[in-house]
Amino acid sequence: MPIHAQLLRHATETPDKPALVIDGRSLSYGELHVCAKAIYRFLQDLPRSNRRTLDLPGVDKLAALSLGNHIGFAEYFAAATAFPNACAVIDPMMPAERIERIVERLAPDVLIVDDDAGPSAEIARRFGIPVVTAGAEAFELAAAEGEAELPADTDKIFLIGFTSGTTAEPKAYYRSREQWRRSLDRGRVVFELEDAPSTMCPGALAHGLALYALVEAVDVGATFHSVRKWDPVAAARTLSSWHVERLVAVPTHIAGIARGWAGEPALTSLRDVLTAGAKLDRNGVESMRCLFPKARIREYYGASELGFMTVSTLVGGEIDFPIDRVGQAYPGVEISIRDPDENDAGTDVAGTIFVDSDLIADGYLWGDDGQAFRVTEAGATVGDLGELDANGMLRVIGRAGGMMITGGNNVYPAEVESALKACPGVEDAVVFGLPDAYFGQRIVAVVSGETVDPKILADHCAQMLGKYKIPKQFYHIRSWPMTSSGKISRGQVERAVVSGDDLVLHLSA
Repeated sequence: MPIHAQLLRHATETPDKPALVIDGRSLSYGELHVCAKAIYRFLQDLPRSNRRTLDLPGVDKLAALSLGNHIGFAEYFAAATAFPNACAVIDPMMPAERIERIVERLAPDVLIVDDDAGPSAEIARRFGIPVVTAGAEAFELAAAEGEAELPADTDKIFLIGFTSGTTAEPKAYYRSREQWRRSLDRGRVVFELEDAPSTMCPGALAHGLALYALVEAVDVGATFHSVRKWDPVAAARTLSSWHVERLVAVPTHIAGIARGWAGEPALTSLRDVLTAGAKLDRNGVESMRCLFPKARIREYYGASELGFMTVSTLVGGEIDFPIDRVGQAYPGVEISIRDPDENDAGTDVAGTIFVDSDLIADGYLWGDDGQAFRVTEAGATVGDLGELDANGMLRVIGRAGGMMITGGNNVYPAEVESALKACPGVEDAVVFGLPDAYFGQRIVAVVSGETVDPKILADHCAQMLGKYKIPKQFYHIRSWPMTSSGKISRGQVERAVVSGDDLVLHLSA
């Protein structure tokens, strides 16, 4: 990874300090460095796959990690990203058919798993790919004590990640060490990390938010905390018992922690909460202020392919910026709103969000459907729609492909969801369109929380939205189905409404 010099420094200066803690099991900086060196030597001795057809300039060994939140994740990731290696991070919770497509196309030199009998391991063996089970290694880690240090970083590919697009095909993007190095150096200043605050991210390390938070923590010599499997009570106990200073999480994870910790003392050790992945709403902010009374609340907007795009900060006791905005441009990033011809649309006009920065990914290895990430003379975009106000504050409207057309009017789910989440008693909301003989599409909303009266919900929407944007049907859900990245599984919610599944309850007026 792009922080091997920092890892060596921390292992030398603070060898006994915990680098990683998962479910109470700790790995020190000294142990992390020694283990990573041993694994690096193991990787270098492996024969290179003769099945790989991908063009990966400067990459010798390609290791794929399908580990989940295993204590050994950081060891293997550090070794697999040391030059001239590269690492592909695969979510073991993905459907087996997706994992199979990824493994077949990657043809990695080795696959690292936490379950020797799991789907990832079985798939790799079918393709003749060596499998190593973390924690049951066939090599002696202690042998690394006297070996040479991990090689210095170079501006080459070090990370391959996967993001879903408009098709079921996993899209493989790649990152260089220099891109992340720039991002880490900038973030250390923006997020004030010089004093190495202990950090927790309860999300899956196979996803960008948690993976970056881990690398960010190791970069500054902080202790990174997580949980093996998502459990809101376990996450809250970790925050409390370890006196964690910084929380990085998606809003749904924070809401889960708030529910799981209800009735317990406020978590006063937290000084910073950073959230992304979904828009904050007023109810969520107020809940966080009660749960984390001493924390500065921050929100950022970004994408795996584009890096950080905006950042905002909530200070004091009141929300002192427009809650429907995701902040101003991240340092070193320029944002513009473009019309369909990619001309600058100016302020207070909806259009496609484009960015110009030095944090943009190089592109896709495969899966580019031309509908999302693209780079043109206007900049780079993932197809999100938004608008800028005169102060440079960005409002994200939604993804172009998610637009609903009802009665001839364009409606974006994010706008309706934002209105619903501002309704007292509503915890979260998902909005989508279903076929309708009269309207073309009728707007349907699924909400969680105490408010279950559809008239109250509709009346609240009427105060904030045009009449044609008000949902025609409301449903209630007690517990949201979640993806492994901690986001609501919107597809599963929509399927439950269509099929009449008892996961959701139709709210009749």
